[in-house]
Amino acid sequence: MIEGFLTSLGYALPPGGGLTPFLLLTLAIGGGAAWRTGQAVAEGWTPVWPVLVYTAIIAAAVRFLHYALFGATLLSPLSFLIDFALLAVIGLVAYRIRRARHMTEQYGWIFERSGPLSWRDRP
Repeated sequence: MIEGFLTSLGYALPPGGGLTPFLLLTLAIGGGAAWRTGQAVAEGWTPVWPVLVYTAIIAAAVRFLHYALFGATLLSPLSFLIDFALLAVIGLVAYRIRRARHMTEQYGWIFERSGPLSWRDRP
């Protein structure tokens, strides 16, 4: 089901490899790197835009690993965009979760958590 969906989007799965390389490289390895990248950027109190730059680099590395390990197409713009979109979402969610935690821990007398991704002023 997911394999058919990715193929219909134009994602370049490896020949005869199936869904395993996508799950292993893009979601497990690339997703873990994107998650930690989002947290690291938030911990440095920097704006959100570096998360997008760093996840683009991670997506390029994931695309290369698909090519080098499983024989997938290296220069596939649609595959890169799909990898980048997934990794960017993971990185941005990690950024926001860490920023919300950071704000409520650092400024606990001003802010309290209002959810996993947000905070609000203390009453």
